[in-house]
Amino acid sequence: MNKPSPMALPVDRRALLRGAALASLAALLASCSSAPVKTGQRKPARPSGDTSLSGLKAEGTGAEILLYTMGLLDGGYQFGGRNPEAGLDCSGMVSYIYQNAVGIKLPHNAAQIASIARPISTSQMQVGDLVFFNTMNRPFSHMGIFIGDGKFVHAPRTNSTIRVARLDNSYFAPRFEGARTILRA
Repeated sequence: MNKPSPMALPVDRRALLRGAALASLAALLASCSSAPVKTGQRKPARPSGDTSLSGLKAEGTGAEILLYTMGLLDGGYQFGGRNPEAGLDCSGMVSYIYQNAVGIKLPHNAAQIASIARPISTSQMQVGDLVFFNTMNRPFSHMGIFIGDGKFVHAPRTNSTIRVARLDNSYFAPRFEGARTILRA
């Protein structure tokens, strides 16, 4: 039986990326509770509150953003980082996800992203919307991507990894500056 050559098969890039992201998410969810720590690397502190990924749902654009976001979990932090291989900071993570998931190019600065995003109430938040915090005594100094169920994904700081946190967590709740959207008018 003759098999078609790989070059003859049509390739749908989005379906390929979606499949890769789903496979990564499945592997992440099926793996042990923590990955081995490389020698000399500090194990990240366990976040407080429920940061499980069960029950997360999204449709349309939010689903694409959620898939890319979940694929970056446990990736390294790098101040000024713009790609997962080198590490990402909070705005670099958001910019990378939006560019690759939905083709929206954003600046690599949390305050600049906040300035172009539309403020929304917390009751209007949908998966893929952005959440902002004042963590350095200046507005919009930290950000993340809302993933539903009161949770968001962010790249917190040096010597840490991209992780899930809760909006009502004792550190983030008093520093929350609000939600904004790029996705809806």
